[in-house]
Amino acid sequence: MRIFVIGSGGREHALCWKLAQSPDVHLFAAPGNPGIAQIADTLNTSDYLAAAKRCRADLAIVGPEAPLVAGIVDQFRTAGMAILGPTASAARIESSKDFAKTLMQQAGIPTPRHVTAENAATARRALREFGLPVVLKADGLAAGKGVIIAHSAEEAETAIQTLFNLSRRILIEEFLTGEEVSFIALTDGATILPLEPTQDHKTIHDDDQGPNTGGMGAYCDSRILSHQERQQILDTIMEPAVHTMAKQGTPFSGFLYAGIMLTPRGPQVLEFNARLGDPETQALMLRLSSDLASTLQAAALGHLKEATLTWNPDPSVCVVLASAGYPGNVRVGDPITGLDKLTHSIPFHAGTNLYQNVLTTAGGRVLGITAFASTLPAAIDAAYSEIPKIHFKGMQYRTDIGKKGLKRW
Repeated sequence: MRIFVIGSGGREHALCWKLAQSPDVHLFAAPGNPGIAQIADTLNTSDYLAAAKRCRADLAIVGPEAPLVAGIVDQFRTAGMAILGPTASAARIESSKDFAKTLMQQAGIPTPRHVTAENAATARRALREFGLPVVLKADGLAAGKGVIIAHSAEEAETAIQTLFNLSRRILIEEFLTGEEVSFIALTDGATILPLEPTQDHKTIHDDDQGPNTGGMGAYCDSRILSHQERQQILDTIMEPAVHTMAKQGTPFSGFLYAGIMLTPRGPQVLEFNARLGDPETQALMLRLSSDLASTLQAAALGHLKEATLTWNPDPSVCVVLASAGYPGNVRVGDPITGLDKLTHSIPFHAGTNLYQNVLTTAGGRVLGITAFASTLPAAIDAAYSEIPKIHFKGMQYRTDIGKKGLKRW
């Protein structure tokens, strides 16, 4: 099977790493990165359809959200090429938080109370309906940085100004307390195949302090959710979302990601994404023991009912190493050393570049150091024991990835 992977981050490297383990698979990626280039033929192009045709791809897999929102799935299907992912219309579940909220209300999916505002004056009036802290969100794609939690009126005012610079509309949302979970499922628009639960770490600093990022690390552990909680999420969130979208004429196929808060009232949806999470994918791929290529092909062709996923019971941990300045103004071009010294982790490339045979930083999130072990404490130790071997100027990372899960061991 000839598989064409679209994207250049750590999520796409992890996908390629797992797909490369499938028998009789020839991998292509565009644009890829230096890590992906070790296991796939990379093409430096943004004309994905033309490149996939040249590669005679049997299946295309889309990693990031931007091509999905731009309609790449529609383009491939019009050309008669198999591709996994939602259409542009279905991808609105991520590109428009207002669309997602309306869908959740129609489907009866539990979600925090909210108000949508199209100007600052409306937003300020809406704030009077909510206590503090309060959550403010840009209505659109913001690379994981369009959410601000305001703890004071002054912070809320600053957030309004910041978010309206990112979007024409913002959402003011009730703040929930509880534990967050990333719940991702693969679907062909009818059958829903859940992945193992993960937890992302969104803020730049330890103990969930500082501004939001695209994700500073994640861990995957079966103990995050009980069997009852998993079933409740499937019954009250995932199935209603997929079935309502199908009824409304915008069937969703691909990876549906629900960011969920476990509250005393039960699980509530904070957001939906139309693709795999990053860095959740890195932790997930280390635990997946069944063949990925055949399962993704089944989903793309509408035959997911015939597929299964099996998982290694050992927990996994991914620690993101970020560039100086991230998530603000990022410095790039710093040489990276030490990857050849790693012995028990996979360094998934996220923002790297190979220039004159020297690996350098090329983005905010640079590497995802990912390891697994028989227990969560051991997996955390395995990942963190590798980090002192790696160096690039200004390297920053959180030291508490997976810490929340230790109470379950």
